[in-house]
Amino acid sequence: MLLAHPAVLSELVARYESLCAAAQERVVAPDLKRRLEDVTYTLCVTTGTRHLEQALAAARARLAATAG
Repeated sequence: MLLAHPAVLSELVARYESLCAAAQERVVAPDLKRRLEDVTYTLCVTTGTRHLEQALAAARARLAATAG
């Protein structure tokens, strides 16, 4: 399996977290919802997972492994 570069994973996780913070509003704009869905899909594809929780865990584990 191909592994995404740590810089790509780091950027995707940061973008996901940023979009989640922005989505805490009561009314989420359609474009924000679409961007959140897009980054979720991309995280899953780049980590070879099917669920967001698994994708985030895999991305964070890879980042931790490459940090030290």
